[in-house]
Amino acid sequence: MRFLTIVALGLALGLGAMSPAAAKIKVLTSFTVFADMARNVAGDHAEVVSITREGAEIHMFRPTPGDIRRGLGADVVLWNGLGLETWFERYLENLGDIPAYTLSEGVEPIAIAEGAYEGRANPHAWMSPANAMIYVDNIVRALSETDPDNAAAYAENGARYKAEIEATFGPIRAAIEALPESRRWLVSSEAAFSYLAEDFGLREASIWAINADSQGSPQQVRRIIDLIRNNDIPVIFSESTVSPEPAQQVARETGIAYGGVLYVDSLSLPDGPVPTYIDLLKVTAETIVDGLTEQP
Repeated sequence: MRFLTIVALGLALGLGAMSPAAAKIKVLTSFTVFADMARNVAGDHAEVVSITREGAEIHMFRPTPGDIRRGLGADVVLWNGLGLETWFERYLENLGDIPAYTLSEGVEPIAIAEGAYEGRANPHAWMSPANAMIYVDNIVRALSETDPDNAAAYAENGARYKAEIEATFGPIRAAIEALPESRRWLVSSEAAFSYLAEDFGLREASIWAINADSQGSPQQVRRIIDLIRNNDIPVIFSESTVSPEPAQQVARETGIAYGGVLYVDSLSLPDGPVPTYIDLLKVTAETIVDGLTEQP
Protein backbone atom coordinates (compact mmCIF):
# COMPACT_ATOMS: atom_id res chain seq x y z
CA MET A 1 0.00 0.00 0.00
CA ARG A 2 2.85 2.35 0.92
CA PHE A 3 4.51 1.61 -2.44
CA LEU A 4 1.29 2.36 -4.35
CA THR A 5 0.91 5.64 -2.48
CA ILE A 6 4.44 6.67 -3.42
CA VAL A 7 3.84 5.72 -7.07
CA ALA A 8 0.57 7.67 -7.15
CA LEU A 9 2.30 10.68 -5.63
CA GLY A 10 5.10 10.44 -8.18
CA LEU A 11 2.60 10.29 -11.04
CA ALA A 12 0.75 13.28 -9.66
CA LEU A 13 3.95 15.26 -9.41
CA GLY A 14 4.93 14.25 -12.91
CA LEU A 15 1.57 15.29 -14.30
CA GLY A 16 1.80 18.55 -12.42
CA ALA A 17 5.14 19.29 -14.03
CA MET A 18 3.52 18.85 -17.42
CA SER A 19 0.47 20.99 -16.64
CA PRO A 20 -0.39 23.98 -18.84
CA ALA A 21 0.45 26.35 -15.98
CA ALA A 22 3.97 24.94 -15.72
CA ALA A 23 4.41 25.06 -19.50
CA LYS A 24 3.65 28.78 -19.77
CA ILE A 25 6.34 30.92 -21.33
CA LYS A 26 7.48 34.04 -19.47
CA VAL A 27 7.14 37.28 -21.43
CA LEU A 28 8.99 40.36 -20.18
CA THR A 29 7.98 43.85 -21.40
CA SER A 30 9.71 47.18 -20.93
CA PHE A 31 6.61 48.89 -19.54
CA THR A 32 3.00 48.36 -18.54
CA VAL A 33 1.33 49.34 -21.82
CA PHE A 34 3.05 46.49 -23.64
CA ALA A 35 2.38 44.10 -20.79
CA ASP A 36 -1.36 44.61 -21.23
CA MET A 37 -1.13 44.24 -25.01
CA ALA A 38 0.89 41.05 -24.59
CA ARG A 39 -1.61 39.60 -22.11
CA ASN A 40 -4.40 40.12 -24.62
CA VAL A 41 -2.43 38.21 -27.24
CA ALA A 42 -1.09 35.52 -24.87
CA GLY A 43 -4.33 34.58 -23.18
CA ASP A 44 -3.67 31.67 -20.80
CA HIS A 45 -0.46 30.58 -22.50
CA ALA A 46 2.05 33.00 -20.96
CA GLU A 47 3.02 34.81 -17.81
CA VAL A 48 3.56 38.47 -18.70
CA VAL A 49 5.72 40.74 -16.52
CA SER A 50 6.47 44.46 -16.92
CA ILE A 51 9.89 45.78 -15.87
CA THR A 52 8.45 49.16 -14.88
CA ARG A 53 5.52 49.63 -12.54
CA GLU A 54 2.23 51.44 -13.09
CA GLY A 55 2.64 55.21 -13.20
CA ALA A 56 6.40 55.09 -13.85
CA GLU A 57 8.21 57.63 -16.03
CA ILE A 58 9.91 55.36 -18.55
CA HIS A 59 12.29 57.61 -20.48
CA MET A 60 14.95 57.89 -17.78
CA PHE A 61 13.97 54.86 -15.69
CA ARG A 62 16.71 53.39 -13.47
CA PRO A 63 16.19 49.65 -12.82
CA THR A 64 16.76 48.39 -9.28
CA PRO A 65 18.13 44.94 -8.34
CA GLY A 66 14.51 43.96 -7.73
CA ASP A 67 13.60 44.95 -11.28
CA ILE A 68 16.39 42.72 -12.56
CA ARG A 69 15.24 39.79 -10.42
CA ARG A 70 11.73 40.21 -11.81
CA GLY A 71 13.06 39.62 -15.31
CA LEU A 72 15.03 36.46 -14.56
CA GLY A 73 13.78 33.37 -16.34
CA ALA A 74 12.10 35.28 -19.17
CA ASP A 75 11.79 33.43 -22.47
CA VAL A 76 11.23 36.53 -24.62
CA VAL A 77 11.44 40.30 -24.16
CA LEU A 78 9.28 42.97 -25.82
CA TRP A 79 10.35 46.61 -26.02
CA ASN A 80 9.52 49.69 -28.04
CA GLY A 81 12.81 50.87 -29.51
CA LEU A 82 12.99 54.19 -31.41
CA GLY A 83 15.26 55.53 -28.67
CA LEU A 84 12.57 55.39 -25.96
CA GLU A 85 14.00 53.05 -23.32
CA THR A 86 17.53 54.45 -23.07
CA TRP A 87 18.16 52.14 -20.11
CA PHE A 88 16.86 48.93 -21.66
CA GLU A 89 19.86 47.41 -23.43
CA ARG A 90 22.03 47.62 -20.31
CA TYR A 91 19.16 46.08 -18.33
CA LEU A 92 18.95 43.23 -20.82
CA GLU A 93 22.65 42.44 -20.39
CA ASN A 94 21.88 41.37 -16.82
CA LEU A 95 19.43 38.70 -18.00
CA GLY A 96 21.66 36.79 -20.39
CA ASP A 97 20.91 35.72 -23.95
CA ILE A 98 17.15 36.25 -24.31
CA PRO A 99 15.39 36.97 -27.65
CA ALA A 100 14.21 40.60 -27.71
CA TYR A 101 11.61 41.91 -30.18
CA THR A 102 11.23 45.58 -31.12
CA LEU A 103 7.49 46.23 -31.24
CA SER A 104 7.77 49.44 -33.27
CA GLU A 105 9.32 47.54 -36.19
CA GLY A 106 7.33 48.38 -39.32
CA VAL A 107 6.04 51.73 -38.02
CA GLU A 108 6.67 54.82 -40.17
CA PRO A 109 8.52 57.09 -37.71
CA ILE A 110 7.56 60.73 -37.22
CA ALA A 111 10.57 63.00 -36.68
CA ILE A 112 10.73 65.31 -33.65
CA ALA A 113 10.48 68.85 -35.00
CA GLU A 114 12.52 70.83 -32.46
CA GLY A 115 14.46 70.86 -29.20
CA ALA A 116 17.46 68.78 -28.20
CA TYR A 117 15.99 65.73 -29.98
CA GLU A 118 15.22 67.48 -33.28
CA GLY A 119 15.35 65.07 -36.21
CA ARG A 120 15.17 61.92 -34.10
CA ALA A 121 12.20 59.57 -34.34
CA ASN A 122 9.37 60.33 -31.95
CA PRO A 123 9.20 57.06 -29.99
CA HIS A 124 5.52 57.12 -28.88
CA ALA A 125 4.21 55.18 -31.88
CA TRP A 126 1.84 52.96 -29.86
CA MET A 127 -0.36 56.04 -29.26
CA SER A 128 -1.90 55.61 -32.72
CA PRO A 129 -4.77 53.11 -33.02
CA ALA A 130 -3.56 52.45 -36.58
CA ASN A 131 -0.04 51.68 -35.36
CA ALA A 132 -1.51 49.47 -32.64
CA MET A 133 -2.24 46.94 -35.38
CA ILE A 134 1.50 46.76 -36.16
CA TYR A 135 2.36 46.38 -32.48
CA VAL A 136 -0.15 43.55 -32.04
CA ASP A 137 1.15 41.75 -35.12
CA ASN A 138 4.71 42.02 -33.77
CA ILE A 139 3.60 40.60 -30.41
CA VAL A 140 1.85 37.70 -32.18
CA ARG A 141 5.06 36.99 -34.11
CA ALA A 142 7.25 37.19 -31.01
CA LEU A 143 5.08 34.83 -28.97
CA SER A 144 4.53 32.43 -31.87
CA GLU A 145 8.25 32.12 -32.59
CA THR A 146 8.94 31.60 -28.88
CA ASP A 147 6.11 29.13 -28.38
CA PRO A 148 5.16 27.56 -31.75
CA ASP A 149 2.78 25.04 -30.17
CA ASN A 150 0.38 27.87 -29.31
CA ALA A 151 0.88 29.97 -32.45
CA ALA A 152 -2.72 29.46 -33.61
CA ALA A 153 -4.07 30.73 -30.28
CA TYR A 154 -1.82 33.80 -30.44
CA ALA A 155 -2.97 34.59 -33.97
CA GLU A 156 -6.63 34.21 -33.01
CA ASN A 157 -6.25 36.36 -29.89
CA GLY A 158 -4.36 39.00 -31.86
CA ALA A 159 -7.08 39.23 -34.51
CA ARG A 160 -9.78 39.58 -31.85
CA TYR A 161 -7.80 42.25 -30.02
CA LYS A 162 -7.21 44.27 -33.19
CA ALA A 163 -10.94 44.18 -33.94
CA GLU A 164 -11.67 45.48 -30.43
CA ILE A 165 -9.23 48.38 -30.89
CA GLU A 166 -10.77 49.28 -34.26
CA ALA A 167 -14.31 49.22 -32.88
CA THR A 168 -13.36 51.43 -29.94
CA PHE A 169 -11.90 54.30 -31.95
CA GLY A 170 -14.26 54.65 -34.91
CA PRO A 171 -16.70 56.93 -33.00
CA ILE A 172 -13.88 59.02 -31.49
CA ARG A 173 -12.30 59.61 -34.89
CA ALA A 174 -15.71 60.65 -36.25
CA ALA A 175 -16.16 63.16 -33.38
CA ILE A 176 -12.82 64.81 -34.19
CA GLU A 177 -13.60 64.92 -37.90
CA ALA A 178 -16.82 66.76 -37.04
CA LEU A 179 -14.85 69.65 -35.49
CA PRO A 180 -14.05 72.73 -37.58
CA GLU A 181 -10.57 72.35 -39.04
CA SER A 182 -9.33 75.45 -37.22
CA ARG A 183 -10.04 73.81 -33.85
CA ARG A 184 -8.22 70.56 -34.56
CA TRP A 185 -5.18 71.32 -32.42
CA LEU A 186 -3.59 69.11 -29.79
CA VAL A 187 -1.34 71.11 -27.46
CA SER A 188 0.24 69.36 -24.47
CA SER A 189 3.28 69.31 -22.20
CA GLU A 190 5.24 66.65 -24.11
CA ALA A 191 5.19 65.88 -27.83
CA ALA A 192 4.03 62.37 -26.98
CA PHE A 193 0.95 62.42 -29.18
CA SER A 194 2.33 62.96 -32.69
CA TYR A 195 1.11 59.57 -33.94
CA LEU A 196 -2.32 59.98 -32.33
CA ALA A 197 -2.58 63.48 -33.82
CA GLU A 198 -1.63 62.23 -37.28
CA ASP A 199 -4.07 59.32 -37.01
CA PHE A 200 -6.94 61.62 -35.97
CA GLY A 201 -6.14 64.56 -38.27
CA LEU A 202 -4.96 66.95 -35.54
CA ARG A 203 -2.13 69.48 -35.59
CA GLU A 204 0.20 68.97 -32.64
CA ALA A 205 2.29 71.34 -30.52
CA SER A 206 3.98 70.90 -27.16
CA ILE A 207 5.97 72.78 -24.53
CA TRP A 208 8.87 70.30 -24.80
CA ALA A 209 9.71 67.40 -27.07
CA ILE A 210 10.65 64.47 -24.79
CA ASN A 211 10.40 64.11 -21.02
CA ALA A 212 14.14 63.48 -20.83
CA ASP A 213 14.69 66.96 -22.32
CA SER A 214 14.44 70.26 -20.38
CA GLN A 215 10.86 70.74 -19.26
CA GLY A 216 9.04 74.05 -19.06
CA SER A 217 11.88 76.51 -19.61
CA PRO A 218 10.89 80.19 -20.05
CA GLN A 219 11.75 79.98 -23.75
CA GLN A 220 9.60 76.87 -24.23
CA VAL A 221 6.66 78.43 -22.39
CA ARG A 222 6.92 81.71 -24.35
CA ARG A 223 7.03 79.87 -27.68
CA ILE A 224 3.88 77.87 -26.95
CA ILE A 225 2.06 80.97 -25.63
CA ASP A 226 2.76 82.76 -28.91
CA LEU A 227 1.57 79.73 -30.91
CA ILE A 228 -1.68 79.54 -28.93
CA ARG A 229 -2.42 83.24 -29.37
CA ASN A 230 -1.56 83.24 -33.08
CA ASN A 231 -3.80 80.24 -33.81
CA ASP A 232 -6.64 80.89 -31.35
CA ILE A 233 -6.11 77.46 -29.74
CA PRO A 234 -8.74 76.88 -27.01
CA VAL A 235 -7.18 74.29 -24.66
CA ILE A 236 -3.91 72.79 -23.42
CA PHE A 237 -3.31 69.40 -21.75
CA SER A 238 -0.57 67.77 -19.67
CA GLU A 239 0.70 64.22 -19.44
CA SER A 240 0.11 61.91 -16.47
CA THR A 241 3.77 61.25 -15.59
CA VAL A 242 4.86 64.91 -15.39
CA SER A 243 3.85 67.98 -13.39
CA PRO A 244 0.80 69.78 -14.81
CA GLU A 245 2.19 73.15 -13.68
CA PRO A 246 3.85 74.24 -16.99
CA ALA A 247 0.63 73.58 -18.94
CA GLN A 248 -1.46 75.27 -16.25
CA GLN A 249 0.88 78.28 -16.35
CA VAL A 250 0.36 78.54 -20.12
CA ALA A 251 -3.40 78.30 -19.61
CA ARG A 252 -3.33 81.11 -17.04
CA GLU A 253 -1.20 83.41 -19.18
CA THR A 254 -3.25 82.90 -22.34
CA GLY A 255 -6.68 82.68 -20.74
CA ILE A 256 -7.43 79.34 -22.40
CA ALA A 257 -8.71 76.20 -20.68
CA TYR A 258 -6.54 73.57 -19.04
CA GLY A 259 -8.07 70.38 -20.40
CA GLY A 260 -6.65 67.90 -17.89
CA VAL A 261 -4.44 64.85 -18.01
CA LEU A 262 -3.58 62.69 -21.01
CA TYR A 263 -2.07 59.21 -20.61
CA VAL A 264 0.72 57.82 -22.73
CA ASP A 265 3.68 56.04 -21.08
CA SER A 266 2.08 54.10 -18.27
CA LEU A 267 -1.10 52.36 -17.21
CA SER A 268 -2.73 52.94 -13.84
CA LEU A 269 -3.40 50.37 -11.15
CA PRO A 270 -6.51 48.21 -11.81
CA ASP A 271 -8.79 50.59 -9.88
CA GLY A 272 -7.39 53.67 -11.67
CA PRO A 273 -8.60 55.49 -14.80
CA VAL A 274 -6.49 53.58 -17.38
CA PRO A 275 -5.88 49.98 -16.29
CA THR A 276 -5.59 48.73 -19.89
CA TYR A 277 -4.05 49.94 -23.15
CA ILE A 278 -7.46 50.44 -24.74
CA ASP A 279 -8.54 52.46 -21.68
CA LEU A 280 -5.39 54.57 -22.00
CA LEU A 281 -6.07 55.40 -25.65
CA LYS A 282 -9.79 55.86 -25.11
CA VAL A 283 -9.52 58.15 -22.06
CA THR A 284 -6.80 60.21 -23.74
CA ALA A 285 -8.72 60.58 -27.01
CA GLU A 286 -12.02 61.38 -25.27
CA THR A 287 -10.31 63.97 -23.06
CA ILE A 288 -8.92 65.65 -26.17
CA VAL A 289 -12.32 65.65 -27.88
CA ASP A 290 -14.05 67.00 -24.76
CA GLY A 291 -11.46 69.76 -24.40
CA LEU A 292 -11.81 70.84 -28.02
CA THR A 293 -15.60 70.71 -28.13
CA GLU A 294 -16.46 72.21 -24.72
CA GLN A 295 -14.59 75.49 -25.19
CA PRO A 296 -16.34 78.45 -26.86
